[in-house]
Amino acid sequence: MSELELEIPVGLQALLSRSSVGPKHLIEPGPSAAQLRLMAAAALHAPDHAELVPFRFKVVRGEARQRMAELFMQAALHAGKDAAGAQMDAERALKPPVTVAVVARIDMGRPQVPAHEQWACVGGALGNFLSAAYVLGFGGKMLSGAKVRDPLITAAFCAPGETLLGWIALGTPARPAQVRSRPLSPEQVLQDWPAA
Repeated sequence: MSELELEIPVGLQALLSRSSVGPKHLIEPGPSAAQLRLMAAAALHAPDHAELVPFRFKVVRGEARQRMAELFMQAALHAGKDAAGAQMDAERALKPPVTVAVVARIDMGRPQVPAHEQWACVGGALGNFLSAAYVLGFGGKMLSGAKVRDPLITAAFCAPGETLLGWIALGTPARPAQVRSRPLSPEQVLQDWPAA
């Protein structure tokens, strides 16, 4: 049966059509507490050897957005940006209605679950979280950059032994997501083994 003859289930249609929506295209309302719980529940279904749950999502909403904006401004000044550049970083932090910090907790004391397996779980959880947001009608985009390594910011978001991966910007899309072309086709990433 060819792909054209295959009926694509609704849930899979959502996965095949999800695209990132940047913060400048996100407006109120952001997800509610109940909707964020559903996104986290989806994340908990990522493959997770030994059920270590090596991730946490830290929600920034309401007045906490201003505190994060101040942290971003301080980090920008610390990195050598001028006042205008630092103000721009602060404004970017305030743009999405809800921001979710993605934090990894990799347990190096588990030889039966090496770090690469735990990182795979974190990636799967992130993908499930973003897909759940999309199915619930929200736009989102994972953002990172040099700020994830700023000591002031990492101290604010991470406990000892945790790693800040970045932030998911969430909100209602102000315009339809731009479906972008993918660099490879399914046939290029799906290969028989051993190769002929």
